[in-house]
Amino acid sequence: MIELTPLQRRALRADAHHLNPVVSISQKGLTPTVLTEIDRCLKAHALIKVRLYGIDREARPELITEICTAMQCAEVQHIGNLLVLWREQPETAGAEKSVLVRRRSGARGVPKTKKQAAEALERKRRA
Repeated sequence: MIELTPLQRRALRADAHHLNPVVSISQKGLTPTVLTEIDRCLKAHALIKVRLYGIDREARPELITEICTAMQCAEVQHIGNLLVLWREQPETAGAEKSVLVRRRSGARGVPKTKKQAAEALERKRRA
């Protein structure tokens, strides 16, 4: 299980705010199929939301720990039936494209001026 600093956790929570859940865990619990789907989504997106249906409040922490250890990911946030998970993508390891390294120019990462937007577009083209 990966440990995050409070600063990293805050940045990831902000990035996950607008995301919709991509995996649902319900009646049958944590099956190999669900773990495979979580792994596939983490490889594709690095930051995902998981919705838990019908799982007792007392059983959730154990389930979250099991997911994090099996997938080698970090729990970013757990509120009610929603769980936010993060795992660094192998191709971005150590690069400035990482979610944790990226700097925001304005609120929600949106450039404040046209000049900043043009500079960001130019940087993206060069990369």
